[in-house]
Amino acid sequence: MGMEFFCYHRDRPGSAALRAGLLEKHWSYMDRYAKEMIARGPTLAGDTPTGSMHIVDLPDPAAARAFAFDEPGFQAGVYRDVLVRRWRNLLGRTMWDFSGGRSGGNRYLVLGLGEGRAADLAVPPHRDELIAYGPLLSDDGAAWLGTAVLMRAPDPGAARAVLTAERYADIEVHNWQFGGRPS
Repeated sequence: MGMEFFCYHRDRPGSAALRAGLLEKHWSYMDRYAKEMIARGPTLAGDTPTGSMHIVDLPDPAAARAFAFDEPGFQAGVYRDVLVRRWRNLLGRTMWDFSGGRSGGNRYLVLGLGEGRAADLAVPPHRDELIAYGPLLSDDGAAWLGTAVLMRAPDPGAARAVLTAERYADIEVHNWQFGGRPS
């Protein structure tokens, strides 16, 4: 059994055409990790991708960094930065197990960047709207660095409210959709 990792590649401004040209290479690369994938998908501004999020179960931090930095879009310069953090799957399932399915309603990535004592370590109420939920951790799993959530919510404000605002240096809310090859 490996460790779970959260990886978020943020697009570089003006890289949409480069990203689109690498889509098949990206999917082929991710196909190699199909068994390890817990969740995946792009963040969006309207219909325009702004990032690429993956949660994977890998052997160790070195494997997680290789996964993130060997990705074809990263190698080609699509992304401005990459966040790789150990993560703990508090729901114990993959996004494909989400009872709400792949579509319907607004989906969000909520990323709380921690500050101080750990917060939001228990799964909140309304669990049926959560697609993925867990703390962001240091490589050794000892230090809490924040929380990453995928969820269905009526709007960004409702998504943001899943976290205890005063316990974070920043909370980002991104439109998100289920990823993977179109069927």
